[in-house]
Parts: sequence; C-alpha cells; structure tokens
Amino acid sequence: MANDLPILLERHGHVAILTINRPGTRNALSGEDMFAAFESRFAELNADQGIRAAILTGSGTAFCSGGNVAEMRDKTGMFGGGPEEITEGYRLGIQRIPRAFQALEVPIIAAVNGPAMGAGCDLASMCDIRIASSSARFAESFVKLGIIPGDGGCWLLPRVVGQSRAAELALTGDTISAEEALRIGLVSRVVAPEELMPAALELAGRIAANPPQVLRWTKQLLRQAQAQTLDQALTGAGRVQGLAHQTADHHEAVNAFFEKRRPVFSS
Repeated sequence: MANDLPILLERHGHVAILTINRPGTRNALSGEDMFAAFESRFAELNADQGIRAAILTGSGTAFCSGGNVAEMRDKTGMFGGGPEEITEGYRLGIQRIPRAFQALEVPIIAAVNGPAMGAGCDLASMCDIRIASSSARFAESFVKLGIIPGDGGCWLLPRVVGQSRAAELALTGDTISAEEALRIGLVSRVVAPEELMPAALELAGRIAANPPQVLRWTKQLLRQAQAQTLDQALTGAGRVQGLAHQTADHHEAVNAFFEKRRPVFSS
C-alpha cells in the first residue's frame, strides 16, 4: 500500500513534501527499501520540471534517529561481517543517501520536527536549508556508540557549522537543543511545533516563485563552489549565466520588471 512506502510524497503546487515513513523505528535509516527510496524519490523530483522546491520531514515525533542500533547489536544488515564486508555494506547501503542528495537538482528544506540523531543530524545537513521545531534536538552522536560518521558526516557538518563547531559536536557526541542549533548556524530558524510545516511551506513557496531551471542551476553552482577555487567558480558561473540569459523565463522576468507585474514562469 502507498502509505507503507519508506518515503511518502505529497505535492503542493510546485512544492514536494517528502516524509520519512518509519515511525516505528523513529525513522531510522536502514534497509534496502529505504536507501532505494531516497534514490527513486529524488530521481522523480529531478524528472519533474514542475517541482521547484522540496521539503523533507519525518513521520511521528522524530525527524530521524539515525542508524538502526538493533541491527548494530545483532550484526545484521550493513553491520554484518568483517571490516571489508562492513565497508562494502556502507557503500551499498547508507552511503547511497548522501550520493542521492548530491545528485538532487531541486532545492530541499529539512523541516526537523523532532530528534535528528547521528545519521539523522547528517541527513538534515544534506539539505540546502534547515528549519526546526522547538522540540527538535540534534546530536552527531556516533562516538557514543563507538563508531565514526560513516555516512559522510565529517564532510557534511563542517560545511554547515564550520570546522571547530563540527569537531566539538562530533568528538563529544553531545545532544544540543533547537535553540543551540540556531545559535551555531545548524538551522536558520526555530518555530513552534505547530508552525513548522506552515513555515517550511511558506519558505518553499518563496523559492518556488522563481524560475525552475534557474533554481536548479543556482543550487548546482552552490554545491560545486564548495570544492572550487574562486576562479573555477567564476568560470562555471559565466557558462551557466550564458545559458540563463537565453531562457524564456529570463525574458519574462525582465519584461515583468518593466511592466511592474508579477512574472509567469514556465512549468
């Protein structure tokens, strides 16, 4: 049945809402169906030019509890076998999620409705923007279980909060409140629980009011710039700008500017 899928998808105009649908495990990231669901849902968004922004949230009271600790205890799933098998298990398992995010063309907002622990904290960091309910909590808690961030957290978190704060979170494993997450820049806004989805939809709507292809190009340039020199970023921006100036949406936006009206974009 559709409501049994690992990730549910609802469409609100040009905005897609993705909901991790494993409340029984507090939305733990485990199992082939979950890993494949991120890939297939993101491919679906990439193929739909009518989608201009997306929101990721969790079902129930948690955003994402991270890895499945019961599977760690039982040495099952991607935690089974010796070092080589576990390495391969991670590559074919949870590491597919950050790779899927890297391939996602649509801007995505994490609406963190509750605890985001371990890989759940990293999952939020994979999104372009993060807003949190006041009931949310965050922890880069891998060290508390005697493991490291195998999903790329040591790459992701410093790019969100900076090297020093990322090191403090990863090396202590401490849990922080939504307010502390706001203070250190892990999230950009904290709202009351009942205001989380309306706030996320309002923000997504402001993003989706812009030309769809230009949104995707801008996201691509933001991601590429993380590993580029300024000269490389300028070169890439120049190439994309050459394409942007030829689009019908650019011409519509310029005409609307001079005619003092709201532009109507494609898709």
